[in-house]
Amino acid sequence: MRRVSAPNLPSCSPVSPDETLSPGSPRATALPAGVRDVLPAEWKRREHLRQHLFGLLRSWGYEGVDLPALELADPAHPQGDHAFKLIDSGGQVLALRSEYTTALGRLVGTHFPSGPFPLRLHYGGRLWLRTQTSELGRLREFNQVGAELIGVTGVQADTELLALAHAALGQAGVQAQLEVGFPGFVDAVLTDAGLTEPVRAALHDAIDRKSGADLDLLARRHGVPADVTRTLHSLTELYGGPEVLAAAQALARGVRAEQAVAHLGAVHAAARGAGVDLLFDLGVSRRYGYYTGLTFRAYVEGINQPVLGGGRYALPGGLPGAGFAIGLERLAAAVPAGVPSEPETVLALDFAGAAAARAAGLRAELAWTDDGAELRHFAQARGLRRWVQGADLRDVTPHALTSGTEARA
Repeated sequence: MRRVSAPNLPSCSPVSPDETLSPGSPRATALPAGVRDVLPAEWKRREHLRQHLFGLLRSWGYEGVDLPALELADPAHPQGDHAFKLIDSGGQVLALRSEYTTALGRLVGTHFPSGPFPLRLHYGGRLWLRTQTSELGRLREFNQVGAELIGVTGVQADTELLALAHAALGQAGVQAQLEVGFPGFVDAVLTDAGLTEPVRAALHDAIDRKSGADLDLLARRHGVPADVTRTLHSLTELYGGPEVLAAAQALARGVRAEQAVAHLGAVHAAARGAGVDLLFDLGVSRRYGYYTGLTFRAYVEGINQPVLGGGRYALPGGLPGAGFAIGLERLAAAVPAGVPSEPETVLALDFAGAAAARAAGLRAELAWTDDGAELRHFAQARGLRRWVQGADLRDVTPHALTSGTEARA
């Protein structure tokens, strides 16, 4: 492991003995930017999704793994510039986990160097980023669930992941559309047009953002011919159904670009056979140096960032891998109202009543006092409609109380 020098870390001042942290003080109520409290309603939705997604992934043969939150800092890490770093007591520079693929690659290389492949793994947990990005909704602490298919490549492997991603979103009860890209196709077209690597690097971001104005500016700056500039604009328009593949084929001049289009055509046919409809965005050009094949994202109406994203890559040593991650915070925001459906919660006046309610499939909170007025006030504040004592389940809604009809339910 390459040893890295300690970064310039911000200093922290300890709380002085006379500095109080009373509940109302600013320090007691403030949170760092990019983190937040999660209240019970959202927590229930998020955990419901997590458990259902885990169950689905297991049913497809993906085994669960857990990865440490602390890693050895490495400047070559894909998120190395954005990770939280800290120094342990021995002076070693550590980083908080900022993405899962690199950690999965280390796990596979350590524990499964010879497979057997394909290796199907799933994971779930928190990630942390030091810098806030619009792509992550400006959260610096967030949750993901994901799956990785390691050791195989080709049309069948890519289609499996697309079908699994489609099933995962369906399991969550959201209507989402999978959009497939191929960053290497963009780079191949630019290469076939005779553009050098520095010029291609300058153009990739503008193509990915579909910014025609920036493309024209960069083309003039780098002396790009007019016919090639028109090709650049054509790349930004390659969005839609399978007809996009025909348009992409017309732009493919070299073997690399032609192979990319042929692969996407085969994946489209296989996915359609699996009941998965795809959209294509062949202007996707982000991280073209990282992804070795197709990429995909899923969008839900009302959320302007993807709830799911993934693609094909190569692990150290060239071992092929592909996978996707689901942002739980975004997915929880997209889930229809009323999901998950929760059993009714009742107020139990004794342990026998609590046991009877739970046996009947209800949730039961135990009373802490014999003061009926206090319990009724609490029940109203919590929205609890009934309470139970022994086997006696009674309606304690305001209507039942004021009308004198409090009765066994």
